[in-house]
Amino acid sequence: MKGAEVELYGPVKAFLEGQGYDVKGEVRGCDVVGVRGDEPPVVVELKRGFGLDVVLQGIDRLALTDAVYLAVGAWPRRLDDARKLCRRLGLGLIVVARGRVEVVLDPLPYAPRRNRARATALLGEHARRRGDPNAGGSTRVPIMTAYRQEALRCATLLADAGEMTLAALRAGGAPSAAKILQRDVYGWFERRGRGVYGLSEGGRAGLARFGRVD
Repeated sequence: MKGAEVELYGPVKAFLEGQGYDVKGEVRGCDVVGVRGDEPPVVVELKRGFGLDVVLQGIDRLALTDAVYLAVGAWPRRLDDARKLCRRLGLGLIVVARGRVEVVLDPLPYAPRRNRARATALLGEHARRRGDPNAGGSTRVPIMTAYRQEALRCATLLADAGEMTLAALRAGGAPSAAKILQRDVYGWFERRGRGVYGLSEGGRAGLARFGRVD
């Protein structure tokens, strides 16, 4: 260990000793090893900051014991994501800042809980989307969602007809026309009468930008 990592050892050792552990450093490649009676050993890997290197070290130490902690010398910039990653891997997380030791997460077996609502939304979006309009990994460009596609379908129909009723739009291949035109998220539509809609200037610009959906 070098530099700031060595500085973490003293506070971590003192913290574990306060819990009744016999603590030694650099034991067969492990930065910190604590033993208490007949319990499985506690292994702590020290790193200046949270990153892939310390996570990989922690995963390797899980072959020795289930009680593996990552101790870092600064709060992770994306703390919630760091905590979530450690939880999924069964690793504990400790932050040592200004000599103080704070246990953010204890290592526990992780059983992921499925989010049925999100899974249903994922499959629904996949099913409703026409074709494959987006390249995976795209950034800084508008995503062509199923909602945007249906809004473009409404805009295409209105551009051709001038104005239409909601019933006619639904019959023309826009089953969610009522929701889309009444919410008008993009500002593309104009209410011309009771249940009758036309295309706004913003809608014409949207068609020019994204193209027709027939």
